[in-house]
Amino acid sequence: MADQGKGPVAASIEKKLIEGLSPIFVKVIDESRHHAGHGHPGDKRHGNESHFRVEVVSGAFEGKSRVERHRMVNALLAQEIAEGVHALAIGAKAPGEA
Repeated sequence: MADQGKGPVAASIEKKLIEGLSPIFVKVIDESRHHAGHGHPGDKRHGNESHFRVEVVSGAFEGKSRVERHRMVNALLAQEIAEGVHALAIGAKAPGEA
């Protein structure tokens, strides 16, 4: 699941998703380069990492609505969001939905 080429914020996001959701699949995609120059301040700690897409498949999502799943992910990543992640697109599925 881990990708050695990730920046520090992406790595932190991945680690928290793994620890918090015990997923069977997780992918963190840094989309920040697509938003360069759009006037967003970016991450206050790490500059260029500000826009992410996460794809997570976890049994923890079983029986949960889309909103509940997004709330679970947002709660796990509250620190990153507070510290400058500007955008977070979430794909959250239970194992049978993947």
